[in-house]
Amino acid sequence: MKRFVVVLSLLVPAVLFAQDRDTSLPNEQQVAAVSVPVDSLLARNDLDVTVEPGRAEFALAQEPASAPKKAKTSQATKPSDETKRPKTEGSMVGYIDNAIVGSHLRIRFDAGFNNSTPDLAEFFYAKCGCYKGLATAIPQAFDPNAAGPGPGVPKSLNFQQLYLNAEFSPHRRFSAFVEIPFRWIQPNSFLPIPPFPAFSSQSGLSDIRAGFKVAALADSQRYLTFQFKMYFPSGDPSKGLGTNHFSVEPTLLYYQKITDRASFEAEMGGWHPIGRSSGVPVSGSEKFAGDVFFYGFGPSYVLYRGESVRIAPVVELVGWHVLGGFQTQPGGPVFGAARETGGINIVNIKLGARTSFGNRNSVYAGYGHALTQSEWYTDIFRLEYRFSF
Repeated sequence: MKRFVVVLSLLVPAVLFAQDRDTSLPNEQQVAAVSVPVDSLLARNDLDVTVEPGRAEFALAQEPASAPKKAKTSQATKPSDETKRPKTEGSMVGYIDNAIVGSHLRIRFDAGFNNSTPDLAEFFYAKCGCYKGLATAIPQAFDPNAAGPGPGVPKSLNFQQLYLNAEFSPHRRFSAFVEIPFRWIQPNSFLPIPPFPAFSSQSGLSDIRAGFKVAALADSQRYLTFQFKMYFPSGDPSKGLGTNHFSVEPTLLYYQKITDRASFEAEMGGWHPIGRSSGVPVSGSEKFAGDVFFYGFGPSYVLYRGESVRIAPVVELVGWHVLGGFQTQPGGPVFGAARETGGINIVNIKLGARTSFGNRNSVYAGYGHALTQSEWYTDIFRLEYRFSF
């Protein structure tokens, strides 16, 4: 049946095209030339009659036969246009993951400032290496396998990250992607603990991510997409470049076009660590890393739309709820440096704008600020270039 439909869909346009290609008559109208006996035509007064010996030819003007067929063909193409997916550049957000399934290359640069608890739930980097030096002072907290940087305990740390991302979509509802990050960290200040000297700035490859997207809804107005991302421990944890464990991150993404200029995007998901460090004390059942629930939403509006350039400001609210784990910081129960993190809420506001050039290129620039006392950073700047194909 499918073959029959395909063959039929090819034959019908071919027949219509052949009919339209009749060049023996004028283009303005189709003319039917008929030869009939003269006697039967003389009584007709609506015909242009040319009399020849024993016969006559007449031309009867009529509407082009192809006109209604062309209109019908045009109407038939409308449903396919309506189900055509929006282009990748339709996403205007900068921090929320893109729900639109498409092929693109992306380069992103982040600059974060004042991370006061970098090992919080082992979300940014691995458990502080300072726990290796507690064998005598606090044996219950001693952990020779603590993989993070140390032995100093940073009170404030700046970082930069460069991400190279490639996503390929063989179908409008499915894509696969890989992301390679590079990280630089600069500790600013440390706890004044004499046996725990400061460590220097570090840089290198961070934890590689890879995953896929599957869209349950995919049309020109909306996308509802499931994304699954996995983190691989490729960064050196002793330099603060990775978490020293695998992680998985299932996320539900949504894109809604509200008007010709306005759109709304959102995400909701969870980050789950696999193979985590021991908690404090190490004999306890609680691990240092903890699950993190996160969410975000952001409206955008195309403020300027030229012939080939679009500028769309976007406001995003992004939040994280830490469900368990530990963090190393002043004021905790272990030598004033560790406490549980379950129940911590972190909320950021992100302000930015995306500028699109043509159908393939776009640049995002934005700034984020922590609205809560707990934070992954106090401030962050992001710059991103995206090429769609």
